[in-house]
Amino acid sequence: MMPRTQTQNFRQRYDALEQRREELKARLAALGEKAHANPAHGRARTLLNQTFRKASLVQRAAVLEAAAWLITVLDKTTMLM
Repeated sequence: MMPRTQTQNFRQRYDALEQRREELKARLAALGEKAHANPAHGRARTLLNQTFRKASLVQRAAVLEAAAWLITVLDKTTMLM
């Protein structure tokens, strides 16, 4: 991550968001078969794909935060099952 004194250009911000998206997609895929049955799994995939692609660069960070939260909740609920 760059220090706050330096500003990131568009490409650096874009690449950082894409990297975070890939990390979240891998985390979602690693949840396993129990998670696939949960409707939240489909919603998380939608957030990481269609919603992410339609959002502006500024909105994409918020979409990723929502997806991360949903994946965390899904992970915790599958551990209880």
